[in-house]
Amino acid sequence: MTQKSKLNNPIMIAAWPGMGHVAVAACYYLIAKLEMQFRSEYAGSDLFDVDHVAVKAGLVQPFQYPKNQFFTWSNPNGGSDLLIFIGEAQPPIGRYNFCRKLIDYALGEGVTKIFTFAAMATAIDFQDESSVIGVATDAETVQQLLANDVGLLNNGSISGMNGILLGVASERKIPGGCLLGEMPASLVNLPYPRASLAVLKSFGKLTETEFDLEELQLEVHRMDEHLIEALNQFRRLEQDGGIQTPDDEETFIPDPTENGKLSADEEALLENLFEEAKQNRAKAFKLKHELDRLNVFREYEDRFLDLFKVDENE
Repeated sequence: MTQKSKLNNPIMIAAWPGMGHVAVAACYYLIAKLEMQFRSEYAGSDLFDVDHVAVKAGLVQPFQYPKNQFFTWSNPNGGSDLLIFIGEAQPPIGRYNFCRKLIDYALGEGVTKIFTFAAMATAIDFQDESSVIGVATDAETVQQLLANDVGLLNNGSISGMNGILLGVASERKIPGGCLLGEMPASLVNLPYPRASLAVLKSFGKLTETEFDLEELQLEVHRMDEHLIEALNQFRRLEQDGGIQTPDDEETFIPDPTENGKLSADEEALLENLFEEAKQNRAKAFKLKHELDRLNVFREYEDRFLDLFKVDENE
């Protein structure tokens, strides 16, 4: 992990995939809207095993290990800069040592505070407002959470890297905390942007960082419409007696991009969005949304990340 230009009193955010895509979606939104720059990458391939190989046009493809990447933003108002870390997957082994390396890197960058984002599944309805629950590594951050209408997780645990990283931060006496966005327990396998929105609102207030949330609010409305339509379809099926299938029937769900093919219209859409994002990186969130919707983000990932790389000779 190569050191680059010095950051100003940076705050670090770390995120890994989890329920509702809450944490990673929030971070990618910030990366796009703040037009952040790709900073560096830590391979960490020694922590991951493989259980399959990809095949395209009959050819076995090279192994693709999960990426661990850093992005930075320089605060134009003179406040704290941001350092965002996104891990594509949580390592199955060596999590504690991995987090120690992240903390070492963060301290080398001058990080003074660390936050992780996560989701909390509750019994709320999908159209209810998401509250934000927090934990902290220090008493001062506890008071900041309370002062900014963030409830406290008084007892319990935070599983995975979102919690372990804060445990290591606590050992090293680094202030910070975890912001958990509330989401319906019945929807944990679906993207839930309402919780991402709530987390970012709280983070913005806690750190006095300003960013536009309008596009994420529109994404919340779009998801509400999809869920309402899905619920209405389910109710219509119930009224019609449902769809009967044999108990022993196997269902094959094809890859939506089987053989790596998109329709001509889909390819044209992505090309237009790439061009828009190239001209204005704030447009990259819409591009990321479409890549996820078409289930082709991994195929376009390097090209997507190139949008945030800056020529060091400029």
